[in-house]
Amino acid sequence: MKRYFILILLLSGFAVNGQNAEQLLEQANQHYLAQEFQQAASLYEQILSSGKESAQVYFNLGNAYYKTGDMNRAILNYERARLLAPQDEDIAFNLRMANQYVVDNIEELPQPFFLRWRTTLVNRASSGAWARLSAGSFILFLLMAGLFLFSRTTGLKRIGFWTGVVVLLFSVLSFSFASRQQKLLRERNHAIVFCPRVTVKSSPSQAGTDLFLIHEGLKVQITNSLNNWKEVKLADGNKGWLPDSCLVKI
Repeated sequence: MKRYFILILLLSGFAVNGQNAEQLLEQANQHYLAQEFQQAASLYEQILSSGKESAQVYFNLGNAYYKTGDMNRAILNYERARLLAPQDEDIAFNLRMANQYVVDNIEELPQPFFLRWRTTLVNRASSGAWARLSAGSFILFLLMAGLFLFSRTTGLKRIGFWTGVVVLLFSVLSFSFASRQQKLLRERNHAIVFCPRVTVKSSPSQAGTDLFLIHEGLKVQITNSLNNWKEVKLADGNKGWLPDSCLVKI
């Protein structure tokens, strides 16, 4: 009986938290529509700090910061929204608009066409959507395998075999796309520079050789870590070390 009582309390707590998050979201949206962007941003942050992470909230928070002129946080939250909803065109558009305020114009290294094609295809859907497609196509494969094994006619066996092969390949491909998206969410090895201007060092020390100067709002990839320093890689391939205090992980 005690265990049932505890379970009811836990479920009630989850329901209350869900209602609170919905109420906060509604209040935040109202503040945003009233052009009270700082109040809206504060409420969106409360929702995220409660564990209710979503692309919509990150996107709204990015919009609120954009309106206040805080481009660093706008870019950071647009990038976080894009991780959860890589196919969303509104997020991509607003991110491009915010990136126009970044001082550094880094040209990305050219990639082979098949890598660009794969990235574009993977970003067509979220990890959850790819996982559902993979599971659905695998179920269809099992049905086709049953058709092939138990059908008494050659035509149906042929249909079951070739359809099964195609949907199995699609299931494996979808699963790999879901895994790739999930890996990006899990590792989060990209960050936004928050220092107004900072010198990238050749080693994880203030005594290291100065390599080049970068500015706030720039997106970098974290490739290594040592003490309070991070090795970062820019889109053009240049690498160096920055102090932790200048970076906020996406």
